Amino acid sequence: MTAPVRFPRFFVTSPAPCPYLPGKTERKVFTELRGPHAEQLNDALGRIGFRRSQTVAYRPSCADCRACVSVRVAVRDFRPSSSQKRNLKRNDDLVSAECRPWATAEQFELLQKYLEARHPGGGMAAMDEVDFADMVEHTSVSSFVVEYRESSGNGGAGRLVAACLMDRQGDGLSMIYSFYDPECKDRSGLGTYVILDHIRRAGAAALPYVYLGYWVEGAERMQYKVRFRPLERLGPDGWRRMSDAEQDALIRRAAARDGVERVPAPDGGSKDNTPGLQAEYKLT
Repeated sequence: MTAPVRFPRFFVTSPAPCPYLPGKTERKVFTELRGPHAEQLNDALGRIGFRRSQTVAYRPSCADCRACVSVRVAVRDFRPSSSQKRNLKRNDDLVSAECRPWATAEQFELLQKYLEARHPGGGMAAMDEVDFADMVEHTSVSSFVVEYRESSGNGGAGRLVAACLMDRQGDGLSMIYSFYDPECKDRSGLGTYVILDHIRRAGAAALPYVYLGYWVEGAERMQYKVRFRPLERLGPDGWRRMSDAEQDALIRRAAARDGVERVPAPDGGSKDNTPGLQAEYKLT
């Protein structure tokens, strides 16, 4: 008999400087997402902590570090905090739409503006329009770009202020990469709003989780993820929900850093890996 899905071949990247923790070295294990069963493979790997970048699924596999932890929001039990409720009220006039994974010049311009303000010198700063198109369009699974636009005044969609590349998996929505206009002074918290909206989208689709990627304790740019509760993390014994006490402490620690000037991440790191830049996954 022939197995319906061939067991994937896994590879390991060469060691490189960690983009999150100074003095650390990162390494990733990855496999290709190709063929008629790519969707099922991506779903299965997503449940054990893999992330997608174009047609590759990867996860950290560092020799001496386990700091990168997969986290997801438990949608059914999610209750927005007071500040998150205010965020929803402030931004709910935005017009959102799920678009096919097709890169546009407008999206790329917004991404450049976001990276320059939020992640200068990061791993994605050198992306050109072709790199961005590859990041969005090279997918073998159910992917979408969710666009958020201001109203044009006549009820239609106007200026693009935020976007998120998202995968729809069997058990949830996986937020691959989001970006927004950092100069929207009257719309503070756009990044938070995009996550809140994805939680609502997952709930409306009866999907139990929103996958937020990796959380690294001690990496400042990752701490926004702890504000969404209940949060589950993947460990040696599977997915476990953070206790209220632990999440309270992490939220307080993150809040204490609010307003503190951010320094560039070590070794050009961005907020959550570098989707779209595939050089490290080349097979030689």
